[in-house]
Amino acid sequence: MGVPSDDVVLIHQGKNPGEPYIVTVNCPDKTGLGCDICRIILDFGLYISKGDISTDGIWCYIVLWVVPHSSSVKVKWSNLKNRLQSECPSCLPTFYFNQPSTSSLPSPVYLLKFFCIDRRGLLNDVTQVLCELELTIQRVKVTTTPDDRVFDLFFVSDSFMSLMFIVSHCRDLLHTKDRQDETLEQLHVVLGESCITCELQLAGPEYERHQGISSLSPVVAEELFRCELSDREIHSQALSPDMTKLKNANVTVDNSLSLAHTLLQIHCADHKGLLYDIMRTLKDCSIQITYGRLSPSTKGYRDLDLFIQQIGGKKILDLEKQDALCSHLKAEMLHPLRVIIASRGPDTELLVANPVELSGNGRPQVFYDVTLALKSLGICIFSAEIRRHSASDREWEVYSFLLDESCSKFQLSNMVARNQIVDRVRRTLMGW
Repeated sequence: MGVPSDDVVLIHQGKNPGEPYIVTVNCPDKTGLGCDICRIILDFGLYISKGDISTDGIWCYIVLWVVPHSSSVKVKWSNLKNRLQSECPSCLPTFYFNQPSTSSLPSPVYLLKFFCIDRRGLLNDVTQVLCELELTIQRVKVTTTPDDRVFDLFFVSDSFMSLMFIVSHCRDLLHTKDRQDETLEQLHVVLGESCITCELQLAGPEYERHQGISSLSPVVAEELFRCELSDREIHSQALSPDMTKLKNANVTVDNSLSLAHTLLQIHCADHKGLLYDIMRTLKDCSIQITYGRLSPSTKGYRDLDLFIQQIGGKKILDLEKQDALCSHLKAEMLHPLRVIIASRGPDTELLVANPVELSGNGRPQVFYDVTLALKSLGICIFSAEIRRHSASDREWEVYSFLLDESCSKFQLSNMVARNQIVDRVRRTLMGW
């Protein structure tokens, strides 16, 4: 009693090399379960090639075919299974079945701080280690000194958990000496002899001081959080043939095929985290999915059929609600991440923003993808931070990077060069 059943989540490898892994989730349903599962899949660096979702409102059955986004992704399948099980109501022991899920409780935040000699790609290498350790990056403050040394503050929480986490009422293991030693050892491997100090401890009041974004001017905020793409973004996207596909997103509503459900049909360009973007939008709009099918990508496009209901089991008959839902979905698929470059005094600042779920969860892997794109361009990061910002009646996660022009092959004041940087960052984030 109290131990999750192995039948709740099953992961099978494809019969032939290169075929997708099949992830099956079979458990009692809960609001937003599909969104939570897709977020975890994205967090593990996996791409959903196709999927089926079915629920009667009480029991849910989900099958996803997944593959790593790149050959560099090292998937710990047993950890993925544990993480997925932690989101399933059936993982709760009988005694706690009607209690609030422990997965909704916030994990303690820890402060990882290190001081070392700076080098190109350092921030991405550290971020990769934290991702492989399944540490969720909550906030970051990175500062480079005039003598080419870097002082980094990472506020992290632990996603790793044991199968008995519910019984012990402890989601994470970062409070244990073994987990802390493992984290510090892995960081020392990537930092090497350049490391001067490296410490890990429970975060104190300094975490609260890093909650809000600083120095975000009204002009920059307006461009970053606008609902539609700006003229400058449309121009920069012309550099990438893939970006033109985004204009062809189509969302339609049909109430003629089912007496009890509204059929939502989506045709859009494929991108990394597409199913997550759709699921989080429906979750935030309090829409329940009874049946859904995500078809494989065809020439870079995906088709998704969803039979949905409002909370309370009603179809969406109101035309204004239909239009609002379609517009909201289309906006999230066209513009899931905002990327701009702005001048901050004499410095060049790269800003990336993504909406935060109403539950408070941010999008996985964003910091890693941005630092990877900048590393591939040979651009050094002078300073970086992650903050939260409220705009357009919602909360955003904002990533700010001051770029170091002294070690860059780009003339950062040149508009063409800036567009190339924005294009590479956006393509990496979108998985193109």
